[in-house]
Amino acid sequence: MTTKAASLADDLVKQFERRIEAGDMPPGSRFPTEKAITDSFGVSRTVVREAFARLAARGLLESRRGSGAYVAEGARYQAFQVTPEEMGGMGDVIKLLEMRMALETEIAGLAAVRRTDENLAEMRQWLETMRASADIDEAVAADMAFHRAIAAATRNDYYLRFMDFLGIRLVPPRRLFLRDRADTEHRAYAREIYRDHESILLAITAQDAARARLAARRHMKKSLERHRQVQAGQAPD
Repeated sequence: MTTKAASLADDLVKQFERRIEAGDMPPGSRFPTEKAITDSFGVSRTVVREAFARLAARGLLESRRGSGAYVAEGARYQAFQVTPEEMGGMGDVIKLLEMRMALETEIAGLAAVRRTDENLAEMRQWLETMRASADIDEAVAADMAFHRAIAAATRNDYYLRFMDFLGIRLVPPRRLFLRDRADTEHRAYAREIYRDHESILLAITAQDAARARLAARRHMKKSLERHRQVQAGQAPD
């Protein structure tokens, strides 16, 4: 459960992040003192210290002994992040799926053109693990590894590094989607996911870039539709 102090710290962090990103607080500039912040925002020193700790953990703030807190050098050039804390609700999952649709579509197309036999063997290995697994965590790990293998087949290190950076968050949390559902629904979901991935692999194997893009986009679109139905309180098809 999120405490009031934690929520206030979140708000404070977001406000400073926006000011840093907008250039209102450039690298090297000094943060207001704890007292100034407590007076301006009406929060306790505990909240300010928690917010400062989070900003420091994100590489946005550095403390200088006897001098105070400063915006870290390079703070405006922070890497894109999707933190685990941001993936707690269906709305957050949907945002990530919308972003993934464009990413996965192009990755599949490039993989179809550039893949090797070794790439295909790795994709088949993870697809088989996905099919055979009765454990959700193992299936999710295989799902992630399958997508990573496709990214590796593009021969574009940036795609692979981006996939590694997002990591497990590339795979929508199945427990969030499948909670309170019968085992038969779990199995049906797993079969559908397997067929989607198999279609992508078949297109990549055939070196059909257009078909690979279509299969990847269809897979992501179906996932989006399922999760939007859940968000709207409807039973997914």
